[in-house]
Amino acid sequence: MKDTKTVCYAWALIPNHIHLLLKTGKVPLSSVMRRLLTGYAVSFNRRHKRHGHLFRNRYKSILCQEDPYFLELVRYIHLNPIRSGIVPDMKALDHSSFSGHSAIIGKRTNDFQDTEGVLKLFADILSLARRRYRSFVQKGIEAGPRTDLTGGGLIRSSGGWANVLRMRREKSFHNADERILGDNDFVEGVLKSAQEQMERSYRFKAQGFDLERLAQRICSVMNTDTEELFAPGKEQSRVRARSLYCYLAARELGISQIHLSKQLKLSPTAITFAVKRGERLAREMNFVLE
Repeated sequence: MKDTKTVCYAWALIPNHIHLLLKTGKVPLSSVMRRLLTGYAVSFNRRHKRHGHLFRNRYKSILCQEDPYFLELVRYIHLNPIRSGIVPDMKALDHSSFSGHSAIIGKRTNDFQDTEGVLKLFADILSLARRRYRSFVQKGIEAGPRTDLTGGGLIRSSGGWANVLRMRREKSFHNADERILGDNDFVEGVLKSAQEQMERSYRFKAQGFDLERLAQRICSVMNTDTEELFAPGKEQSRVRARSLYCYLAARELGISQIHLSKQLKLSPTAITFAVKRGERLAREMNFVLE
């Protein structure tokens, strides 16, 4: 996904859903998934002369701590075709087009998949890395299902029920969230960051900051007017004011980028770029909303 700088390390296509291991880039995951799922569904329906929804439900995402869980998730995802009965064994999985496993071992090529990011963790020599990776996946079959990767947030974040029971005996405090896969410090940091963002949004809203007041504040600082701010065009002064508006609306007021896209009549990708420009601009100007 070159235009969004999103990296795909692992994937598995099941009859009514798909598993993906992605590293987000310059475009938010929600925008990436909307474009991916809508685009794929449209092309699939045209190709097979059908209509309607292709996947069963909306996508669900889990934020993952990279170091301790990365390879486990690659293996878990790539073994899904065997667990689902789509392919019978490892030999069939090696040549299957239903997951990214075959690309990692060199049987297929996928332009969108980063195989090097996985293989470099096994060896510097390509052939040796592929053998070690395949052996690692094979051992995943023998080990059985990983409930700590699919269960509730506390189970995942603790590393399984054994650790949960141990912490209960020790009366250890543990942060957990079903949307986060990581150790205690990682989960705590993510939740703290999210809480701080929510508190800022509530504080600004309590002070009467809405989009109208935000636009007035930016116009006074950037020496422009609201009509100019919302008018189409790529004049530098207008782009700067609009970028600052998008950044503060999204990051400080918690306004969705979809809402901003509709309000400013810009694509979601354009809004994402505007938010990033606005962030740099706010930093350069030492601009604060309060």
